Formats: sequence, structure tokens, C-alpha cells
Amino acid sequence: MMSNEANSTSNGYASTTLAADSAVHRSTEEIEIPVPWGTVAGKWWGSRQKQPVLALHGWQDNACTFDRLCPLLPDDIPILAIDLPGHGKSSHYPKGMHYYIFWDGISLIRRIVKYFRWSRIWLLGHSLGGALSFMYAAAFPDDVEGFISIDIAGPPARDHRKQAANLGESIDRFLRYETLPESKTPCYKYDDAIDVVVAAYDGSVDLQSVEVMMRRGMAPAPAHTGLDGFCFSRDLRLKVALMGMLSLEQILAYAERIKCKVLNIRAVPGLHFDNPAYYPSVIETMKKSASKVVYVEIPGTHHLHLVTPERITQHVTDFLLDRN
Repeated sequence: MMSNEANSTSNGYASTTLAADSAVHRSTEEIEIPVPWGTVAGKWWGSRQKQPVLALHGWQDNACTFDRLCPLLPDDIPILAIDLPGHGKSSHYPKGMHYYIFWDGISLIRRIVKYFRWSRIWLLGHSLGGALSFMYAAAFPDDVEGFISIDIAGPPARDHRKQAANLGESIDRFLRYETLPESKTPCYKYDDAIDVVVAAYDGSVDLQSVEVMMRRGMAPAPAHTGLDGFCFSRDLRLKVALMGMLSLEQILAYAERIKCKVLNIRAVPGLHFDNPAYYPSVIETMKKSASKVVYVEIPGTHHLHLVTPERITQHVTDFLLDRN
């Protein structure tokens, strides 16, 4: 999930998502990866005997964002979809630690690569996850075979003056969230919680898609809290995790370092970006150094991989099977 989305959902989306849910079943397994602050939870689709594509979700989403795409992919493409720290079933950061989402994720990917002792990897990312794939491929250009970014080119370019003006308030909000008593955690009846999420996504997802993501995104309130209903599983501090953003010049410097194959799927209308030069500039810069850049525009919302996955399945399949 990213802010500033300006999309609309048509009545046809419900039927396509239900069709995707009825796709042929692929075996899945819940896994946990140990990290110094707890565990990173994940969902492994397909064979455990083959190195998987590492799938990374968007900001305040979770691994279930790929639940409708993965069943449509060939059986010989295993996928490990993880919950980023503070999301889904993964551990939250300890008190006192900030989330710097476009930086933390690079270290997390590296931890996972070393944990499984993978060699050259393939990445699949939506929104924040696509930006992390981009950053990891720039940081470790010889260790990435290819990556897919869905509706993002790299970390969004932000106006640094606005960021400077908002920094103080961001820190105060972080401290308020950090000291919020557990008994004050927002809690809802199931239907009300779903409605809250649908409204928050502002047209990027429909009701059925939200119900899919909330399989990992919310849970019954713990008995010891005295609360009744469902609470969201993500860390409230993620709401102030957008500090440490990059300028367009910085993003282009990272784009120049990418050597691997790239598939960029741009949703139309998709996500709105403040700087209109951002997206084409990053794509064109990657073309100068990457071994291959495929850019496609697909009608859909920012979450088209979840709402209308059949529209991108062939592009994803062809790219991941192209190992030459």
C-alpha cells in the first residue's frame, strides 16, 4: 500500500478475483526465518527443492498480496513471499527502533540470502517491494539475476523541503505510537475492520482483495488486552516510516548500477507520483546498464497483481522462465 493513490474499482474486478481464487491449487508452506529481533514470516509456494523467487509486498500490505498471482504461475516457479518486519505475521521492531523502509529492506534481503545460502537471486516486488528489489539490485549488482517491479520504478522521489518541514511532526507521531498502551490499540468488529481497510486503499483494492490480504493483516485481539474484536497486525509505527527518502538524483545514481534483467509493470492509472519525470527517468537510466529492461503498461489499479492478476500472469511467467 502506498499513499496518494487515485484509482477506481470497476464492477468487473470481483469476478476476476474470484476466478483467480479458484485457480489450480499450488502447495504452500508457512515458514519462519530467524532474525535478531524475532522472526520474519513467509509463505513458500511450490517446491522446496529449488531456489525460489523472493516476493516482497508493498507498504502496510503483507505476503497475501501475492495470493492471487502465485496460483496462476507455473508449478516450476517456486515463490517465497515474506512479511516485511512489522507487517503480517513477522515480528515488529523493538521499542526505540525506527522503520526506514527503503533502507531496512536491503539489509533484510541480504540476511535472507545468507540464511538460505542462495547464489544469484530473482526478486518480485510490488510498490515498496519493487523499490527494495531495485535497491538490492543496485547494492549487489553481481548477485541478482533479475527482478520484477509492479507499479514502481524505484524509491519514490520526494521533495526534500517537504520532508524537512515534516520531520519534527513525524518524530512526535512515532513517539506517540511507541507509548500507546496496548489497551488503546484500535480494535473492530470483522466487517467494520474490512470496511476501514477498503476505505484506506482509496479504490486500489476491492472488498474481496481486502479479505484476502487480511488473512495475515489482522487477528483476534489477544485475550489479555481485554479488547473485543479484531486488531490489525501491522506495527502502528509503520505510519511514520517514510523518513530517509531519496531525491531523484540519488535514485538515478542507484539505477546506473543495475546490471540484471528487469521487468517493470506499470499499472494504468496506477499510483500517482508527485514528480512526473521520476518514472521514465529511472526506466531510461536502467536501460543504459541493465542487461535487459522490459517495460509494459497494463490497465488496472496500483494493486493490479492482487485485484486482476490474470492481466500480468503471462508477462511474469515469460520473464521468470527466460533464464538465457
